[in-house]
Amino acid sequence: MEKKYIELVLKEAEKAYNSGEVPVGAVIIKNNKIIAKAHNMVEKKKNSIMHAEIIAITKASKKIRNWRLNNCDMYVSLEPCDMCKAAILLSRINKVYYLVKKDKNINVNKNKFIYLSNYEKKSLNLIQNFFKNRR
Repeated sequence: MEKKYIELVLKEAEKAYNSGEVPVGAVIIKNNKIIAKAHNMVEKKKNSIMHAEIIAITKASKKIRNWRLNNCDMYVSLEPCDMCKAAILLSRINKVYYLVKKDKNINVNKNKFIYLSNYEKKSLNLIQNFFKNRR
């Protein structure tokens, strides 16, 4: 099941990449069903908070008609930034699985934010190519 969610996260990250956005994708799961998916839209929306995680949280809340995303898990292609971590905590998402670690030396809340190192390669390549092409 996990692999299906990872593939969807990477598809969302590719959408962001192809749109000139930092390639981050996010998916929210509840009861083994996808309830929201999103990718970064900061440039498109001209809004600094339009991160994949924030958009996915907004969509999931609308879908279940509740701001409390209890019993939901999130998969995301890059370790969430501080803003997104705060939104994740406030929305009560159960666990967050991410593919690329921003800082190899920091482990924040390992029980809630879980690094899936075996899936890092493709997401990391997208991110590295994005920034290489921007320079």
